[in-house]
Amino acid sequence: MQGKRKLTQFGVLVKKTLVEIGMTQVELAEEVGTSNKYLNLIIYGERSGGKYIDSIARVLGLDLEELKKIA
Repeated sequence: MQGKRKLTQFGVLVKKTLVEIGMTQVELAEEVGTSNKYLNLIIYGERSGGKYIDSIARVLGLDLEELKKIA
């Protein structure tokens, strides 16, 4: 049995921001042009998601440079 997956620092920030702005992960995935499943892999650090970082920052109103440092 595998251990429980842990959110990355990037994932924690994304999840926290989603709650603060009242947006779901599914809505964010649609906004940035990917699937919820793939976004989930990015949040848990199983995919880099490099091509989506700019869009995630824009949609969530986060500082892109700060986001890139922890992504």
